Amino acid sequence: MPDLVMRKFVCVKEEIYHEGGPRIDTPLTRAAVMAVIDNPFACRYEPDIQPLMETLRPLGVELAKKLIECLGGSKNVESYGKAALIGVNGELEHGALWHAPGGYAMREVLGGTKAIVPSSKKVGAIGARIDVPLAHINAAYVRSHFDTMEVGLNDAPRANEVIYILAMTTGPRVHSRSGGLEVSNIIGEDGLR
Repeated sequence: MPDLVMRKFVCVKEEIYHEGGPRIDTPLTRAAVMAVIDNPFACRYEPDIQPLMETLRPLGVELAKKLIECLGGSKNVESYGKAALIGVNGELEHGALWHAPGGYAMREVLGGTKAIVPSSKKVGAIGARIDVPLAHINAAYVRSHFDTMEVGLNDAPRANEVIYILAMTTGPRVHSRSGGLEVSNIIGEDGLR
């Protein structure tokens, strides 16, 4: 498997003080990191693509560390998600290869979180945007942390590129009041409750 060729790395950060209700003192912070890389499988069908997952593993760890730093440390992270945007000369499976390297990297760097890392992927042209699904890091059933962060770049993905994306937040949706399992009631054994 050839080495990854990265064109650029981007970090975006949002601080949200209200969603139409009262302003909160400490904003919810959402951040995402994106790596724009050449797609080694662009313009051709390759039956054996799984070796790329091992090649992507160090990228996942590097992006997770950068993202945690952007949020001020792992103690601040409460939810996470991942995504991939594949240029039009690629296929959806090239984004699916990010599941293990992206998800396991975040879980490892955060210290062994319990919940599965939600994911999305799609093929798109330059400027395409994608919603990165977000959920609590230790209990997937915590409704207050069901969220998304829309990301995209004005010059990517080019036809032969892939954007691999990780996202994290510092807390629940601002003004969450949908009920369900509360953070204070998390057991944290099965990744669900």
